[in-house]
Amino acid sequence: MKKLLSMLIAFTVLFTACKENDPPVADNAVNFQADKQGFTAAQTSAEVKLTLSRNADAAVPVIISLSSTGLTYGTQFTTEPAATNGTVSVTIPAGSNSAAIKVNKAANLFLNGNESITFKVASAGSPVVVGATSQMQLSFSSIVSTGTQLTLDGGTGGSAAVNSVYVDLSANKQTSVARNDWDLGFYSGADYRVILNNTLAASVLPTTKTDINAVTAADVTTANLALGFGQGSFSIFDDVNGDLTKTAIAAVSATDADNKVYIVNRSGGSGTVLPAADLMKVRILRNMSNGGYTLQYAKVGETTFQTLSIAKDSQYNFRYISFAKGAVEIEPAKANWDLQWTYSIYYTGTTPYAFSDLVFTNYLAGTQVAEVLTSAVSYDAYTEANIAATTFTASRNTVSSNWRVTSGGTVGVKTDRFYVIKDSAGNVYKLKFVSFGPDGGTRGYPVLAYALVKKA
Repeated sequence: MKKLLSMLIAFTVLFTACKENDPPVADNAVNFQADKQGFTAAQTSAEVKLTLSRNADAAVPVIISLSSTGLTYGTQFTTEPAATNGTVSVTIPAGSNSAAIKVNKAANLFLNGNESITFKVASAGSPVVVGATSQMQLSFSSIVSTGTQLTLDGGTGGSAAVNSVYVDLSANKQTSVARNDWDLGFYSGADYRVILNNTLAASVLPTTKTDINAVTAADVTTANLALGFGQGSFSIFDDVNGDLTKTAIAAVSATDADNKVYIVNRSGGSGTVLPAADLMKVRILRNMSNGGYTLQYAKVGETTFQTLSIAKDSQYNFRYISFAKGAVEIEPAKANWDLQWTYSIYYTGTTPYAFSDLVFTNYLAGTQVAEVLTSAVSYDAYTEANIAATTFTASRNTVSSNWRVTSGGTVGVKTDRFYVIKDSAGNVYKLKFVSFGPDGGTRGYPVLAYALVKKA
């Protein structure tokens, strides 16, 4: 008994000592996502976002003061939540790490180009502290950022984070969109192409029928819709290189009789297929009245269908729909993003495989990327003089998963490389990844840093 008691005492002392020697948990700081942000002439609203270092254990009230230059609150702009006596109150919900203020621009607003709003964190509820980026300026004109550090808001889900994040380097802006918010994308270019939601590992099979009401699950072998975990073929989802001649749904023909009905498994990746009752059937036609598309869709077991008309819009690469919500806003205007970070179906070797932390380029809008090894030149040393010797590509996948490693006992950002981005306007940035979760950050909230090398 004495021996047992001695062991318990020793364990207690050891445990207490270990607890006392544990490093203190870092402060949970509230910051703006960037210290500057632009507001283009075409935008009617902008979002100013606050983020925490980590998710809040309890709701966090934050008070933000605002002051404007060349603008009057209530006349030329308003905010949601509304400002009272020059302050805005927002709450970061428990379990979340972000909140936003929406700035609405008045209609028919004439601007000189030097108007702006300055936001400053006045206070935050304990135990949250005010971080280093406690002030940001929203310019009522486009900006060309000189660079910053961004923590991308991938949302909950860890390695299968729920959001896709679009990044506009020149505007210091990120746009987070729930991957589950859309099902089909309709190309706005010259061709008539429809894409699946690869970020949900959606899959599709054609039927031989053109009457959507006559199609049932019996018209395809639904088990062949399984994708990921060693199952599935590359023909049932869209080309991961972004080749629009290789979409899983064939080009939409001008001859209606050539457009077959397809059966869609809207979410996969783990080698499973949704129950037959949740599979969708779609038929897509050209819309001769607006030059776009007509979508017919229904659940596989239904004998009536819904119809949506989707017009092409030259400001966007694609226009999107959700089977549940109809038309939805997903990808920003094509001039307003450079990179997309997301979870998506991809491949390993010759096998379809769902990947996290993929980074794709806005190749359809002309964004170009180069990977630069630090053995040739370091990130800090890379300047405008290096651009001439840099080989840019228009590939969608130059970055992809090449920036990080998650195998072989090593998990972290690859420090032997960085990327040079030439956006569609001609601005050149150098970009490096700082962390992505397992290497000291939070999975789903990768951190990247970038700097302007040459202004267009």
